[in-house]
Amino acid sequence: MPNFDFLAQPSLPRPDVTGDDATAIAAEHYGLTGTVTELGSQQDRNFLIDTGTARYVLKLANPVFSADELHAQNAAMATLARSGVSIPEVMTATDGSDLIAVDVRGVRLIVRLLGYLDGEPLTGVADPSAEQLRTLGTLAGTVAAGLAALRHQGLARTTQWDARIGGEVVDLLIDHVADPAKRRVVRETVDAALARLAPLRTRLRVQAVHGDVTDDNIVLGTGGDEAGGEAGTTAGTGAGVIDFGDVAYGWLVGELAATVASALHHVPAAPLAVLDVVEAFAAVSPLDDADIAALWPLVVLRGAVLVVSGEQQVALDGDNRYADENRAHEWLAFDVARRIDAAEFEAVLRWRLENAAADAASPVGGAPTTGSPIVGLRTAEHHLADLSVTSHALDAGRWLDPAAEAGVLAAICREHGHAVTRYAEHRLTRASIDRRAASATRALSVTMDAPGGVDVTAPFSGELAIVDGSWRLRGDDVDLWLDGLSRPLTTAHVAQGETIGAAVTLTVQLSRVRGRRPPTFVTPSIPRSVWEQVSPDPSALFGADLAAPESDAALALSRRDDTFAAVQEHYFAEPPLIERGWRHHLVDTAGQTYIDMVNNVTAVGHAHPRLVSAVRDQWALLNTNSRFHYEELARFTERLAGLAPAPLDTVFLVNSGSEAVDLALRLAQTHTGRRTILAVTEAYHGWTVGADAVSSSIGDNPRALETRPDWVKLVASPNTYRGRHRGAASAPPYLADLDEDLAALDASGQAVAGLIAEPVFGNAGGVMLPDGYLRGAYQRIRDRGGVCIADEVQVGYGRLGHYFWGSEQQGVVPDIITVAKAMGNGHPLGAVITTRAIADSFAAEGSFFSSAGGSPVSATVGLTVLDIMRDEELQRNAAEVGDHLAARLRDLGRRHALIGAVHGLGLYLGVELVRDRETLAPATEEAAAVCDRMLAEGCVVQPTGDHKNVLKIKPPLCITRESADRFVEALDLVLATL
Repeated sequence: MPNFDFLAQPSLPRPDVTGDDATAIAAEHYGLTGTVTELGSQQDRNFLIDTGTARYVLKLANPVFSADELHAQNAAMATLARSGVSIPEVMTATDGSDLIAVDVRGVRLIVRLLGYLDGEPLTGVADPSAEQLRTLGTLAGTVAAGLAALRHQGLARTTQWDARIGGEVVDLLIDHVADPAKRRVVRETVDAALARLAPLRTRLRVQAVHGDVTDDNIVLGTGGDEAGGEAGTTAGTGAGVIDFGDVAYGWLVGELAATVASALHHVPAAPLAVLDVVEAFAAVSPLDDADIAALWPLVVLRGAVLVVSGEQQVALDGDNRYADENRAHEWLAFDVARRIDAAEFEAVLRWRLENAAADAASPVGGAPTTGSPIVGLRTAEHHLADLSVTSHALDAGRWLDPAAEAGVLAAICREHGHAVTRYAEHRLTRASIDRRAASATRALSVTMDAPGGVDVTAPFSGELAIVDGSWRLRGDDVDLWLDGLSRPLTTAHVAQGETIGAAVTLTVQLSRVRGRRPPTFVTPSIPRSVWEQVSPDPSALFGADLAAPESDAALALSRRDDTFAAVQEHYFAEPPLIERGWRHHLVDTAGQTYIDMVNNVTAVGHAHPRLVSAVRDQWALLNTNSRFHYEELARFTERLAGLAPAPLDTVFLVNSGSEAVDLALRLAQTHTGRRTILAVTEAYHGWTVGADAVSSSIGDNPRALETRPDWVKLVASPNTYRGRHRGAASAPPYLADLDEDLAALDASGQAVAGLIAEPVFGNAGGVMLPDGYLRGAYQRIRDRGGVCIADEVQVGYGRLGHYFWGSEQQGVVPDIITVAKAMGNGHPLGAVITTRAIADSFAAEGSFFSSAGGSPVSATVGLTVLDIMRDEELQRNAAEVGDHLAARLRDLGRRHALIGAVHGLGLYLGVELVRDRETLAPATEEAAAVCDRMLAEGCVVQPTGDHKNVLKIKPPLCITRESADRFVEALDLVLATL
């Protein structure tokens, strides 16, 4: 029988063997009786036989595997046993054979019996220590070294775990990854890994490998003698290795890649911890140059093979709990691996291994001591270019211009003669929008721009040679890499202080990775402290402090918590430190961008240049209160009144939506001479005493339903999705319920002052009211002499796209409109728009005044926002992009059962997550997890609703179709991998 070739036979369902079969085989062929328990296996059948005095593993191999292959596995165990590795003992059958053949329901299977190796697998260790990780690496290295000389005809086999065919395995099995988002990510990631591996393949060493020295297959010894009085159980005082089913010829570094991949899901928050695994492996089985370069691509490839193989195995073998349960951590390992840049990991690994080889008690940090500067120009603070996230030189979106860096440097040169960039700075100019991966923003090199030219001198002695298009000066303990140096293309040994050339634009980078240049820009995934060791700060070469200051998001959050009331919550448990916005993007201090899907406050986008300019100009002229007379106020209130439906023609200006609602309630009560206000459940209207009184969302206040004041009467929210009546045609039964509520009030003698309701349920995630509900409700309230308030703070002002006001969608005209948020684009600005008669009736309570409401700056903000909305056709964009986004989200709903419904209109949407589409059980924990994972995908989204299970989607109105598509793509992946 030929050895197995996975590429010829890629489907390997486990053989059909039951516990009863195993019991009979153990008794008949090995004379063993006892408790039989099945153990997990990807493609074989394994059973634990516990006789009471000893334990054994009965292994029934998949029938595709030849006897030679199993003999090779036994040979590998024997070889390693002689090397001192704790491994299971191969037991013989009653006839003296180490392999026997049995017939199980017409299928010939080869059986072996092994002693059970005592101890705990690393799989069950949630957070392994550095010592445990080193044990894993040492074992893998010891196994690799022990098997290096093994030769056996049964090793010439092709398994799906052979790193050499990882790409082909993915090609064969990727269609088993049912979700297209996961499939796309696997495909793109594997293609990139294979491209990086291509030039290395012929240089990688081939030998006998275990193939699976992983957390599943090492056991941490418990110590002591547990063998009892019978052969079988293998006692151990240290760690051991089990499961030799994947022994074959393969790449030596592939052995390490499998081990590292298995550790990743244990340390997802600190993946560099796997360096302990690698260093320990290399101490026993040294890695060569090609191995180091190939390692991370192979880790990624191993993760991808695990993902596709797990999906295939579950499809083939539906009751394989082992394969099914492994899928989550296999995806996690792959996901962690794909997010780490291979070049960055390679640079850090080379430094780590060189440092270990030097046996340094502690790594040498910082820049080398130099006796002379690299240039003769004196660099002061004013020569330093600020390319950080907060640089005003990059305002107005200039950071997206490919020539932005050159422009900033040129401006400094014009004023001061030369310019220098900063070391370790996260450059905004290197950020990318709509990103799928982290942007490499941190600079490990510095650039001097000197238009007049400058001589360059050697800061230390060494060999100067051109390598891959750059000059490298090799010193005693560090290399200096130079770009832009003009000199003869000859290798030379230069002395410290010797002129080595000239430059106009000179880029300088130090490297402690001998002979290798680290990346010049890196992502935030590896801490700055590590890069300061690998590629030190070159400040000493310029005689100036070039190190950029480092922000600390955790420290800033701690300071916030120390002085800012805790009830003023923040998004995310570990939020990024956001210091810039642009249009519908947010940028953190590490230069990572996020699509802003929650900011209905900044309707026209973050940092709009027209708004910035208008505010600056007005503030330079005048900012006071509205008791003074200035024309900007009149212009703004005229525009607002003109936008409101007739007969609403009179405007109050305030500072927020809460104040607007509070004032609207007072207007209703004063105008009618009554106190009772009807408000619908599930709503949030604000934080002032009045606005809070009519807010009943238990998501914002768990005691809301039981703590309303006596002048507030709650009526059932006409929630068409999860209310007491459901569907688009549910207005009549909801109005019938309202009739009952009103009849009860009439009977008790309580006259109604008014009704307040959002025309679209914003706090519920954009749930649309049933058609006709507000028309019927308004008529009933007006028949009783009350007034109708439309709270448009969240959903109005063009956000619905097809309507400027939400009340338009319901075909009604309210008596009072409240609006805020979008009006000021983040500036505190709100308004109440009503009729002259209602406004004048407020005089009974005296005059009204708001210190900042309607100030010259506030009026300018409001006018400019409206001008931008008109000129940039943002309401139309809300309709077009919103419709496109909603359609794509509904398509997701057809593929992801967690999506119960997509609510809303325009750019006020909500994705309601439920665990069951019949019971509508809210998926609250899942929604929180989605939001956290979306942040890692470069998108900011948050939950809302009484159950916090609705993803609220209300981005700036300027969002593009491309960003909307990226958001959906990210959400698709996150939902597929929950």
